[in-house]
Amino acid sequence: MRKEDIELLAPAGSYEGFEAALGAGADAVYVGGSAFGARAYAKNFEEEELLRAIDTAHVYGKKLYLTVNTLFKNRELTEQLYEYLLPYYREGLDAVIVQDMGAFAAIREMFPGLHLHASTQMTVTGPEGMKFLEEQGAARVVTARELSLEEIQRMHEASPIEIESFIHGALCYSYSGQCLMSSILGGRSGNRGRCAQPCRLPYETALCGKRYDGKKDLCPLSLKDISTIEILPQILDAGVTSLKIEGRMKQPGYTAGVTSVYRKYLDRLFEKGADHYRVEEKDKKYLLDLFNRGGSCRGYYEQQNGPSMMAFTNEKKTGDVTVSLKKKKEKIQGNLILFPGSPAILDLSCRGIHASGVAGEVQYAQNQPLTEERVRVQMEKLGNTPFEWDRLDIQMDENIFIPMKTLNETRRQALEALEQELTKPFKRAEAPHVSLKTGQKNKKRTENLPIYVSCEDLDTARSLYKREGIRGMYLPFSVMEKCLEQGLEQDLEMYLATPHIMRGELPQGFLETAGKWLKQGMTGFLVRSLEAFAALKSAGLADKCVLDHSMYTWNDRASAFWEEQKVMRNTVPVELNEGEIRHRDNRHSEMLIYGYLPLMISAQCVHKNLYGCNHKEEWVSLKDRYEKEFPAVCYCNPWKMENTGNTVPCYNIIYNSIPYGLLKEKEQVERLGLHSLRISFTTEKAEQAVKIFEEFKGVYLDGADLPKRDYTKGHFKRGAE
Repeated sequence: MRKEDIELLAPAGSYEGFEAALGAGADAVYVGGSAFGARAYAKNFEEEELLRAIDTAHVYGKKLYLTVNTLFKNRELTEQLYEYLLPYYREGLDAVIVQDMGAFAAIREMFPGLHLHASTQMTVTGPEGMKFLEEQGAARVVTARELSLEEIQRMHEASPIEIESFIHGALCYSYSGQCLMSSILGGRSGNRGRCAQPCRLPYETALCGKRYDGKKDLCPLSLKDISTIEILPQILDAGVTSLKIEGRMKQPGYTAGVTSVYRKYLDRLFEKGADHYRVEEKDKKYLLDLFNRGGSCRGYYEQQNGPSMMAFTNEKKTGDVTVSLKKKKEKIQGNLILFPGSPAILDLSCRGIHASGVAGEVQYAQNQPLTEERVRVQMEKLGNTPFEWDRLDIQMDENIFIPMKTLNETRRQALEALEQELTKPFKRAEAPHVSLKTGQKNKKRTENLPIYVSCEDLDTARSLYKREGIRGMYLPFSVMEKCLEQGLEQDLEMYLATPHIMRGELPQGFLETAGKWLKQGMTGFLVRSLEAFAALKSAGLADKCVLDHSMYTWNDRASAFWEEQKVMRNTVPVELNEGEIRHRDNRHSEMLIYGYLPLMISAQCVHKNLYGCNHKEEWVSLKDRYEKEFPAVCYCNPWKMENTGNTVPCYNIIYNSIPYGLLKEKEQVERLGLHSLRISFTTEKAEQAVKIFEEFKGVYLDGADLPKRDYTKGHFKRGAE
């Protein structure tokens, strides 16, 4: 591991923040432009500022990355993305950070040579997902924040591409990219950079439907910020090459303060070695004084979850600390030549790159000749340029005269030429314009669309599989084990549902058993994560995969990307409204028409953090200020296999307080050109599930009258910002 291979990556929400990050010692800075960034409420950069920042970074020998890490609607991708990125591409932008696979594929085609970094919003949790993204052309993966050092080490061993991980700043309660809470409750989508931070709000809690505890000020989802200054050697040993500071919404002083401390200790680590690495108490306190929420934690690198990571409050604390913002200066070497009868010549060099300025004519002095000291004083005035002198040699005759304005012009020309030479290697020619538009989608009304049902427990599955009107079922492993034969006897398509989050390898025996079931007649898999898809693809099973709505296909290019991977079909994203779905190619898409939507998927456990862990798949109810109740369900054994038990990291799913349902929207749904429909059962009892299924079947397949039942329409009417 060499020092030059390790990057300290700082955030900037404004140009002032960008300068503060560089001045404090950042090797690279990531910023958001005027569109498509996951921090829409930061000040962000207008085009002229961003172009200047790209050049400035390169003058200093640093890098600049642009966040393009929201999900794209069709028109944004086909009509806006190319024109938006083109000027930055030409200027020499180093990389874009991307979440949407449609945008990923489009940028790869439109902007050759531009590095693609897979955003943490992609929820990359293991080596299979990393290898898959490497195959697609990613230069770097930003890991999910929830991973341990051991998991990152395995990713590093599996693929040569760069790993970027968070080392300081705020932690999301949900896996990034898997949070719909802000979107569904308030219309402000985290996947669109507009998170309203519902995880920082207070909720009363009750265990398994018992009485609420009455603690109205408790914030059970509010995490402390991460601070890893004490474990930097271990993070680097795990294979992380880019150390990322979170905080594009923070002030420049915060960016400068945090960056300067990490710069200090990175330099010290490489100077003295890991055996002598110690962090001074005053520096730990300084980081806390810059910003904290009731202390800090080391994140998930050394622990799976737990109450020690929680703030349980949203009180933002700062200490009495003042940060002085420094402006970075790049050292240059110069040689000024002044001889009578010749022009003034200034040769400059910086990091082995040379440039010159030539102006006027040096004359013999008629009266008092210029001294070297006077010339040096004039030439050392570099003003507001990005440079400072490392060395200036002056070769001059003893009896000369030249106007000061000529010296100034010589210096100006040389400095401008040097800036051009330093930035020239990064400039690019025009990018090919690749058309992303698809053909007009003439959608005719399709009645009696096939209905698929997903359920989590055996009782519900057994209550449903003999019902008329079900085309297929999505079942977890333990339920499939009991129901496969009965389902096949009913001529049902049977799909094995994988966990919402996959950590580690496929469980022992999973592929062997799944292979046996496929031979018996099982149709395929319901895939909910990139890691699970990549693992199944490696096993040659990509063509047996149905993508859940968490595998986002907001736009036709994303759908086409997954079709190129040979998947069977995708699921319509739940954040699109009816009009946006209508402008989407839905021929290979299934649409959810009923279900409690998963608002958050978290590595944390509300049950464990408040009531202790008993390894039982129980639930905790969260009641908000509007008296709405959200169940936080424990998934202690995500694979639902006997041999996984507590060996695989668990997760919580926080479901919406009321179910999503499109009973009254039958005609609109049938005009969307869909492949099929889905009814999803999660927390319902078996008898409830049967009744709900019969109601939807009656409306969608039998033409029955609408029952009196209220559902949330989610985004079907309003859409997400």
